[in-house]
Amino acid sequence: MITFKEKPEKVQKTVTAVITVLLLCLAAVYFILLIGGRWIFGENSVFYRSLNPFSGAGDYVKWIRIISYGFFFITIGYLIRLFISWVLTFIKKGKAIFNLLSSFIKYLSVLIFIFASLRALNVDTGTLLAGIGILSLIVGLGAQPLIEDIISGLFIVFENVFDVGDIIIVDGFRGTVREIGIRTTRFEDTSGNFKIMNNSDLRTVINLTDHLTLVPCVVQIEYGESIERVEAVVKDHIEEIGAAIPDIVEGPFYKGVSELGASGVSLKFVARCEEANRFQVERDMNREFKLLFDAHGINIPFTQVVVHQPTAFNAPNEKDKAKSKEFLDSQRDNTAEASDNDYRA
Repeated sequence: MITFKEKPEKVQKTVTAVITVLLLCLAAVYFILLIGGRWIFGENSVFYRSLNPFSGAGDYVKWIRIISYGFFFITIGYLIRLFISWVLTFIKKGKAIFNLLSSFIKYLSVLIFIFASLRALNVDTGTLLAGIGILSLIVGLGAQPLIEDIISGLFIVFENVFDVGDIIIVDGFRGTVREIGIRTTRFEDTSGNFKIMNNSDLRTVINLTDHLTLVPCVVQIEYGESIERVEAVVKDHIEEIGAAIPDIVEGPFYKGVSELGASGVSLKFVARCEEANRFQVERDMNREFKLLFDAHGINIPFTQVVVHQPTAFNAPNEKDKAKSKEFLDSQRDNTAEASDNDYRA
C-alpha cells in the first residue's frame, strides 16, 4: 500500500528509471549509427560527418555534432562508472579509490563534452583555457577551504586512513563509512542516521575496522561462592562458549577478578571479534555465561531489600522515673556553674 508521503518518491524513481532507459536506448541507436553509418549513409555524407565526433574533414552540421559529442563522451563516462560499480561488488578494500575515480570520470566527461562543443562552434578553446586558468587562480585564492577539502580527501584515499565500509569514530560519532567524495565524506550509524563532514575536518579519526575489537564481559558472583570452584567450572566450559558464538574470532579468555564490589565479586572475560559484530558478541557472551552459571548453581547477586520487624521496648517504672528526674536536676546544676569561657575553651 502506497501512502501519500511515499507516492511522490515512487513516482520520482519511476520517472528517473524511464528517462535512464530512454537515454540508454538513444545511446544504443547512436552507437549503431556511428558504427554502421559509413555503409548506411555513405562515408562522405554530411550527416555521417556530423555524427562522427572524430571526423575532421569536410563540412558538418554543428547541432548534430554537439549532440554526437554529448552521447559519445557522457555515455562512455557512464559505462566506465558502471564498470567501476560492478568491480566494487567484488572487492573489500580500496573502494574509496574507485569511488573517487568514478567521481573524477563523471566531471571529466562533462568537461570534455563542453570543450568539444565549444570547439564545434569555432570557439578558440586555447584562449578560453588560458582565461580559465587565470580565473581559477583568482577563485582558488578565495576558495581555499574547498581546495583544502579536496587535498584532504586525496590524502585520506591514498594513505588508506579509512575505506568505504570501515567503522570509524570521529568527533564522538561512531558510524560506517558509506561514501568518500572529493569534498565530503558520509557516515551512517547503527540507527541509520547520516553524518556528512568536510574532508578537512576529519583530523581525529579512530579506525575500528583495521584490527580486531576487544569485547569485555563482566559477570558478578556472590561473596559466599568459592572463586576456585567457579574458575574450575569456567575452565571446563570456556571453549564451548567460544564455539557457541560464531562471531568470536579469538577467545573468550578469563582475565581474573576485576573488582570486589558492594554486593559481589566481578569476574572479567574478554574476546576478540570484528568491530561490526562487537555488540552482538557482547550480548551472546552475557547469555552464555548466565546459562553456564545457572547450570552449575553459581548465583549472580542482585539488589535485595531487607525488612526488619519493630522491637518491643520495656516501659519505665516509677523508680526509673525518679532516678531520671534526680539525674537531670543534678546535671542542670553543674551546667549552671560553667561559664561561657569554659565552653569556648
